[in-house]
Amino acid sequence: MNKFPQIPSALILGAFLALQSGCEHPKPAVPDHIVIAIMENRSQAEIIGASDAPYITGLASDDHAAVFTQSFGVEHPSQPNYFDLFAGSNQGVGDDDVPKNQPYTSDNLGRELLDQGLTFVTYSEDLPGVGSNDSESGAYRRKHNPIADWMGTGKNQVPDSLNQPFTAFPSDFTKLPTVSYVVPNQNNDMHDGTIAMGDTWIRDHMNAYIQWAKTHNSLFIITWDEDDHTAGNNIPTIFEGQMIRPGKYDEPITHFSVLRPSRICTIFATQIPPRWQNQFRMCGASKFHYISSSAVSVTFSLPPS
Repeated sequence: MNKFPQIPSALILGAFLALQSGCEHPKPAVPDHIVIAIMENRSQAEIIGASDAPYITGLASDDHAAVFTQSFGVEHPSQPNYFDLFAGSNQGVGDDDVPKNQPYTSDNLGRELLDQGLTFVTYSEDLPGVGSNDSESGAYRRKHNPIADWMGTGKNQVPDSLNQPFTAFPSDFTKLPTVSYVVPNQNNDMHDGTIAMGDTWIRDHMNAYIQWAKTHNSLFIITWDEDDHTAGNNIPTIFEGQMIRPGKYDEPITHFSVLRPSRICTIFATQIPPRWQNQFRMCGASKFHYISSSAVSVTFSLPPS
């Protein structure tokens, strides 16, 4: 299986990358920080516009928000979707059990960021301690915390210090890593708790960062792992931040699409690093596209094969 399955060239990156006009090689607006909150088991129709999700509904209509109306989970159940989002592949896992072959040595977002001199941390609510390998603790569940399956010192593995409890999420947002995942516990991510509980948790724990991001060149993403088997896996996905071109976008996207703009080769580089070029060709791409909200396309051509 290719690490990056074929996805549309009009990536969601275009919803928020500001393009410099009249320049042969325009430089994307690179966020200083990206925080990705991952929720559970709800369809888009259950969240956006719902009376029991007033805060998230408000985010969707904010003038710094891009809403992806055709966003889809890749599969069922939860764990493989988290792997898709973190590593571009489900690693052959199709259930929620602790994987037998972990820790993995495959490419992943955390390792790629570290290799480029950038930073990554996952903040999981109720994680019992830094680097914990527990399968559950309180309402924490390891199946929702993919970085736990890449901890180690081997190829493509990451230090266990990147696996942090949510209590470590900094109140000084300038101290956030380049990219971070926020994983509420099963009561607050809408898995076991109600939609209203999850909506309130996001408001109470993420609003301060979201408001800060609007004026500090940073980005907030909220998405869901999968729906509740009622809507063809159509899930809510909202991007919020200073560089957003607001509106509703109907380009079909998946977790692979959300992973792609977090990748070094797309958001943290002005040109594609040589070691990623073959991976783009695996996807059938001869050019890498940045698409603006006005459908203006700027491309970086890859060298001939």
